[in-house]
Amino acid sequence: MTFPLTRRMALGLLAGATLLSQAAAAQPFPSRVIKMIVPYPAGGPTDVIARIVAEEMGKDLGQNVIVENLAGASGAIGTRAAARAEPDGYTIVFGNNQTHGNNMFLLKDPGYDAVKDFAPLAGAGAFEHVFVVKNDLPVKSIPELIELAKKDPGKLNYGSTGAGSGSHLATELFMTRTGTKMTHVPFRGAAPLVTELMAGRIDVSNSTLPSVLSQFQAGQMRAIGLASPQRNPLAPDVPTLREQGVTDADAESWAAFFAPVNTPKPILDKLSGTIIAILNKPDVKERITKLGFTLNVRDPEAFKPYLDKEIQTWAEIIKAANIGVE
Repeated sequence: MTFPLTRRMALGLLAGATLLSQAAAAQPFPSRVIKMIVPYPAGGPTDVIARIVAEEMGKDLGQNVIVENLAGASGAIGTRAAARAEPDGYTIVFGNNQTHGNNMFLLKDPGYDAVKDFAPLAGAGAFEHVFVVKNDLPVKSIPELIELAKKDPGKLNYGSTGAGSGSHLATELFMTRTGTKMTHVPFRGAAPLVTELMAGRIDVSNSTLPSVLSQFQAGQMRAIGLASPQRNPLAPDVPTLREQGVTDADAESWAAFFAPVNTPKPILDKLSGTIIAILNKPDVKERITKLGFTLNVRDPEAFKPYLDKEIQTWAEIIKAANIGVE
């Protein structure tokens, strides 16, 4: 048997729903599971870092923090999902220079605005880029590479992990700053690139340090310059570009945590403070730096100008090199 919904009953239901909504809003944050989106496949260094932080957040906040891998479209799929999530603090994203910078200029429609749609929670640091060359290339330094590249522009080839990738753009930056020209050979990821470089079919690559560290340490390729202000303790014998006279071609694949832009400030502050405290824990620092990631923890106010500068730099390089990804 069914009963007609009277006006009094409707008002009662509405009042009950309002009370439930107010009660939910009054609950201290967090009161349920938090989702951290990683816009890349599981198992990579970015994913590992996210899972380290998520585990610690769960302990510190008293609620589980789960990592969800939403890969595809150069990180745009997962980042788009984060941008469209409810701005309540229960969805955050571990983004990087690709998702929150380059995609705005590489993709026709990434489906989000990296600046307008997100609030930074914490800058984490970066994977530094290192120039590596095949063993029989007659160069042992960056000046020698520049000299060889200028002798016959375009003869040397350089490998990247794909059109519009960090390794592609980092090398374009280097060529712009040094007046050199090499031919781009894109690969689908680091593994095939490293294989071809070790086989001597690729001359040069400006790759992230973790992707080639074990190979040049084993003598399977030669590292000649780190595109970073300081040397890396995992490769202390590799001099920086600055040490070798190239002062404006540093490139790093930075990473940072973001939340949807309209997330309430008290929640942003709590998430930000928690993540920053975690990244500064000695045991967490040790676990992350072993991955080849250089920690440079920044609060939102310190990270925003860095982000603005990075976006401007890479927008100029992408435009000058006429790079685009469908």
